[in-house]
Amino acid sequence: QVQLVESGGGLVQAGDSLRLSCAASGRTFSSYSVAWFRQAPGKEREFVTTLSRSGAVTYTADSVKGRFTISRDNAKNTVYLQMNSLKPEDTAVYYCAAKTSSSSMYEVDYYYWGQGTQVTVSS
Repeated sequence: QVQLVESGGGLVQAGDSLRLSCAASGRTFSSYSVAWFRQAPGKEREFVTTLSRSGAVTYTADSVKGRFTISRDNAKNTVYLQMNSLKPEDTAVYYCAAKTSSSSMYEVDYYYWGQGTQVTVSS
């Protein structure tokens, strides 16, 4: 069982940077693939980026490619999402998720979810 808690969201201006954190419980966190998803107001939740157990980035959404970077520190049981050059369209609740075995860009494949953290980007 893994419990995930996101933090680091907030209100920023377009062009700013923000780093989200996702703290995980459990001693076997390194055996989980992790991902970030987001849900904008009135829209369905969408995939952002995923990181495999080995630390190799596997998939990143075109909308954030080159601006967002996922990383993990297994010693701290934490996943990060570095977000640069933020745009108003990045406004959403951001969720981290975890699953065993290989990573995936499909939310139905993820077993564990955090409660989400709000990111608001003003123009």
